[in-house]
Amino acid sequence: MCSSDLRLAYLGSPATAVPTLAALVEAGYEVPLVVTRPDRRRGRGGATMPSPVKAAALELGLEVTDDVDALLDVPVDLGVVVAYGKLIRPHLLARIPFVNLHFSLLPRWRGAAPVERAVLAGDERTGVCVMALEEGLDTGGIYRSGELAVGPDDTVEELRARLVAMGTDLLLDCLATGFGPARPQAGEAVYAAKIDPAELALDWSLPAPVMARTIRLGRAWTTFRGRRLLVHRATVADPARAATTGTEPEPGRLTVDAGAVLVATGAGQLVLHEVQPEGKGRQDAAAWRNGARPVDGERLGS
Repeated sequence: MCSSDLRLAYLGSPATAVPTLAALVEAGYEVPLVVTRPDRRRGRGGATMPSPVKAAALELGLEVTDDVDALLDVPVDLGVVVAYGKLIRPHLLARIPFVNLHFSLLPRWRGAAPVERAVLAGDERTGVCVMALEEGLDTGGIYRSGELAVGPDDTVEELRARLVAMGTDLLLDCLATGFGPARPQAGEAVYAAKIDPAELALDWSLPAPVMARTIRLGRAWTTFRGRRLLVHRATVADPARAATTGTEPEPGRLTVDAGAVLVATGAGQLVLHEVQPEGKGRQDAAAWRNGARPVDGERLGS
């Protein structure tokens, strides 16, 4: 498989999967069918919203369906899967070869949330694999892989965007030059379970580095004066700076000064940089401080 004459089916749903689809079309590959999740209802009026991949595919003039079995009636040479969200059933795998972009260095972080789990675990490096799809969960052989460093402040959204760009380039290289034999995965397999919403509730008794990693997942939250407060960006406070505040306060307690808003954790403090009060937009912590006027000793999470 190394020709632009290949007919590709594309399976994906979220915004993460849009750049790869666009790149395949731009490179001249024929995509006779795109498979995505069904439209979802939004709001009280019953209106439905297409997936980002469906919206992009329609703009590109491509046929779209939410019935994966429709692939059985469309002659394609290869199925490309990027964040589709469902397992491909055996009867399809028996008829069509599939490759998948998986955003980890397999076999570490097989499963639904590889980027989130890499960040939460404090991994210093991660990557992306172009892999063969088979019945096992992310167990197929690897055609190409790329690796990159995880920065200490990288959010999941930022890291995933870099991995998508890297993975798309690797996929295009495979298509242009040939996939070759897939190498078996080697090493200890680790499962990347989907992030439970409860994991995004900030537990201020945990150490500051752990809290910072949770915030980097996105949508992490706490409460302030009985209302939800999203914490979009925060960093671990310099120990020397934290020491100037005197006796270390108990977890969740705020220290407010002209320069920063600090929150005590089970070990160390976090500096808040960007938050979102309930019912409002994202804002700098300084703007929140000026509006909400928190005082020293007030507590988050109470």
